[in-house]
Amino acid sequence: MVTIGFNSQKLNLSAKEQAKELRELALSTGVNIVDEILCFRDKPTPDLFLGSGKVEEIKDLCSEKSINTVIFDKDLSGTQQRNLEETLNIKTIDRTQLILDIFARHAKSLEGKMQVELAQLEYLLPRLTGKGVILSRLGGGIGTRGPGEQKLEIDRRKVRGRIVRLKEDLKDTILRRKTMRKQRSESSVPTVTLIGYTSAGKSTLMNSLTGSKQRVSKHLFTTLDPLSRSLALPNNQKIVLLDTVGFISDLPPHLIQAFKATLEEVIESDLLLHVLDISDLRCHEHYSVVKEMLKKLNIEDKPAITVLNKVDLLDDRSWVEKYKKDFPESVEISALNQENFPAMFRLLEQKLEKMFVSISLNLPLNRMDLVDLIYREGQVSSVDYRQDSINIQAILPSVTASKLNAYIIK
Repeated sequence: MVTIGFNSQKLNLSAKEQAKELRELALSTGVNIVDEILCFRDKPTPDLFLGSGKVEEIKDLCSEKSINTVIFDKDLSGTQQRNLEETLNIKTIDRTQLILDIFARHAKSLEGKMQVELAQLEYLLPRLTGKGVILSRLGGGIGTRGPGEQKLEIDRRKVRGRIVRLKEDLKDTILRRKTMRKQRSESSVPTVTLIGYTSAGKSTLMNSLTGSKQRVSKHLFTTLDPLSRSLALPNNQKIVLLDTVGFISDLPPHLIQAFKATLEEVIESDLLLHVLDISDLRCHEHYSVVKEMLKKLNIEDKPAITVLNKVDLLDDRSWVEKYKKDFPESVEISALNQENFPAMFRLLEQKLEKMFVSISLNLPLNRMDLVDLIYREGQVSSVDYRQDSINIQAILPSVTASKLNAYIIK
């Protein structure tokens, strides 16, 4: 495995963190890491990405230790990758290929598989060179999941055709998601979406809050397909909780575009729960990566709560107060141990209460359907069945309250 750093003459913390993340990504694919090399250059070379001397050093190392794959932490151009493979005579893959491989392994739904295949083909298209080295080395192993598992006797025309078909199929998925979101909107149930850096603990929090059985792993990107569950807060307020794919630094643009349907769930949600692993020394960097992604989606101002997760792993809990100052509107918890959940619920209720109104209603006796609607979508404070009407005090979503204007007691 090769990790490349730029614009530095000495090993620094950032480079170490970058190497650690690449190591975690590689381990998520199940590879055996034999060795690591950190290289520092002002800029990559156009032919080999690295200097020829460093490439020869890597070649000798691979020969000595019987290494069959070299992973670069930066993206390689088609020319650089071909030249490296011809010189090293072994497979080389870059950061985007590595992440695409992980996504391909974890995609379970038809939608997820289509999104990953689209991203892979859009990455592959500019690199197709007929009988080039890249295609000849796609026989199996890391970096070949998804379409790479098929017999790749393909050309640009066939790949473009497949990309068009996948985009058309995904349009249907986007329409279905829009229909589902419209139904949730009409039911006036707020949507709260879990976001965060990969491996921050979103799935663990989802499991603890809803009793779902999302797969939890120390590896990156174990959650790919979005999951939604209903949840009643302590004040009986009902919400839909969504778990989505985690973010990572330098997330390949092919993935961002391909996962547009999934990311729209984040865009359309009413409130974001930004889960942050504060036991990780890189938490500030991870926070910035997620905020930058929200900016790219034009939702950086969407209401959000920062959930400072994994306090149980802190050696010194005095750091919690510092983190609460660093990250606004935050609450510390342990998703695994359900620690401090009441404080998180209170913050959730406070954020969501702006979307609700407290009203008094006087309903006809023959409108029990409206009574059922109020109980289903709101929080009833009191109900009084009178001789000719029903008087109800309730807290309701603003959208629901607007449907009952004719019965509101002014």
